[in-house]
Amino acid sequence: MALLAAEACDDRKAADIVLIRVEEISSIADWFVIASGFSDVQVRAIARSVEDKVEEASGRLPLRKEGQTEGRWVLLDYGEVIVHALTPDERSYYDLESFWGHGEKETYLGSAGDSPA
Repeated sequence: MALLAAEACDDRKAADIVLIRVEEISSIADWFVIASGFSDVQVRAIARSVEDKVEEASGRLPLRKEGQTEGRWVLLDYGEVIVHALTPDERSYYDLESFWGHGEKETYLGSAGDSPA
C-alpha cells in the first residue's frame, strides 16, 4: 500500500517522495510516505490522488485525515501506512525524515525509474 500511495503522489507531480519503514521502531504504522507539493493546491491534489487510488485499488478510505483545509500539511492515516503531503516549508520545519531517520528509508523514483520499494 505504501508503494501505491507513492505512485499516487507521483501522479500529481509530487517532489522528493520518500518511504520510511517504521514498523520495527513504532507501533503507529508500518510505513510513512512523505511527499512535497509546491502549493497548498498541489498538496491537496496529492492527497486526493492518494485517496482515490487507494480506494480504487483496495476499497479502503483513510481512518483519519488532517490538514485538508489549510493544505500545507495533509496527513492520511490508513493504519499501516501514513501519508504526509507537505509544502517544502512545512517539510523542512517538521523534518520528519530526521525524526524517523532510524527507520529504513527508500526514495521513490517514480517515472524517473524503478522504485526500490
